[in-house]
Amino acid sequence: MADHYQVDAIDQKILSYLVKNARMPFLEIARECRISGAAIHQRVKKMEDAGIIAGSRMNVKPKALGYDVCAFVGVQFSASNQYHGVIEALKLMPEVVECHFITGSFALLLKIFCRDNEHLMDVLVREIQNIPGIANTETFISLDQTIERQVYVKDKWVIKGKKDKTKNIEE
Repeated sequence: MADHYQVDAIDQKILSYLVKNARMPFLEIARECRISGAAIHQRVKKMEDAGIIAGSRMNVKPKALGYDVCAFVGVQFSASNQYHGVIEALKLMPEVVECHFITGSFALLLKIFCRDNEHLMDVLVREIQNIPGIANTETFISLDQTIERQVYVKDKWVIKGKKDKTKNIEE
């Protein structure tokens, strides 16, 4: 991983296309950026090496597969040393799609998808709340997801994944 990488206007344009459509052909991006396909490949490789790009993936819509309930679950531990055991148990649950170690009154915030409220209740009562080390949970059911996007691709100077505001380049 590179210590720093300066994202220029062309890199920014490449990233904006890839964020919108990770399957966009590099030659099409090259035409839009007015540079060669080889240059796109080189720039993407450098951004991968710098840790700016970490792979690509398809976004599957859970509702299309029958997962109609999205819920967020705050998890409190019975003791602070329970973290690793709880995480290993949660990794075995396909309904858990995200797990964040957070600050505040909960130790973890989970994002889970279930078919319906009955499935959600089963996952909570029979699985999550029975994991050794979990003391308490609080569930928040999402009624609608109004925003879904990748990180905003506007910053041009990156140092170990962070923007250096003193090195911003004007468009």
